Amino acid sequence: MDKKIYLLSNEGNFYKANLHSHTTFSDGTLTPEQVKEAYKKEGYSIIAFTDHRIYKNHSYLNDEKFLAIAAYEIDINEEGKEWPTTKTYHINLYDTNPNENIELKEKTPLPEQDYGNFEKLNKYIKDMKDLGFIACYNHPFWSLQDYDDMKGLKGFWGMEIYNYGCEHDGLYGYNPQSYDEMLRLGNKLYCVSTDDNHNREPFDSPLCDSFGGFTMIKAESLTYENIINSLLNGNFYSSMGPEIKELYIENNTLYIKTSPVEKIFVIMKGRDCYKKLAKKGETITDASFKLNGNEGFIRLSIRDEKGLYASSNAYFLEDLK
Repeated sequence: MDKKIYLLSNEGNFYKANLHSHTTFSDGTLTPEQVKEAYKKEGYSIIAFTDHRIYKNHSYLNDEKFLAIAAYEIDINEEGKEWPTTKTYHINLYDTNPNENIELKEKTPLPEQDYGNFEKLNKYIKDMKDLGFIACYNHPFWSLQDYDDMKGLKGFWGMEIYNYGCEHDGLYGYNPQSYDEMLRLGNKLYCVSTDDNHNREPFDSPLCDSFGGFTMIKAESLTYENIINSLLNGNFYSSMGPEIKELYIENNTLYIKTSPVEKIFVIMKGRDCYKKLAKKGETITDASFKLNGNEGFIRLSIRDEKGLYASSNAYFLEDLK
């Protein structure tokens, strides 16, 4: 890896996105128009409208400064238990091209309710991919899922590493262990931070579930095609607040630039990691680490003085040669 490899592109602009949002079309309290207005005021450019079990393309909301991603969220639930102890798969499906297969998509294809049947679930994910969707595995902690529930999953584009709504539900919104377990199972998938907002509390309430988890997507411009291409190619990072400004490899060395943070960690396939920490009361904004080629995969995790994290996607070294 002597050449310079940009893990985050050095071209284009970052666009702030919430890739998990609910409206009055399912169990949210705000209309899509109200969600757009509120998020634009907070600097967001992109919302994926992922209402439960109903596909919607809110393209009428699109303008030069805002993009609505057509999407929906599906679920597969255990049978025979009370809801608080029922395991469930929640999966967001993002439409990569809303202009294709319109009639089929508007029927909102749903999976069979057969919890634990990986063969059926993986076939559904493949069928939806063929239809033009990419699948995101949502909030495994909230879903009461463990290793056995995820070990057979295949074909996912990404998963949530942080879900702000789940953080309110039980302080279990941040799921780095689940992401690493999926990676160590050989799944080459990306990670996102989301709100999963339902807006049952006002914006000035400390329990408001908006504006806490976001994904920074880098693209040439704010068009549906460009944003989807960036999602497909992993040209983004996820955050609760901190910024990842540069991430590249040159001469077998990983270079990192961030907003002011206290900790910069590079997580790998094994238990070892690379790390740089600020002295007490200080912050750091950059780090570099020599790679030995045995890392398997690398992913950046940074934490600021407020305890907020940002995460890069995982990069498998075998794909970077």
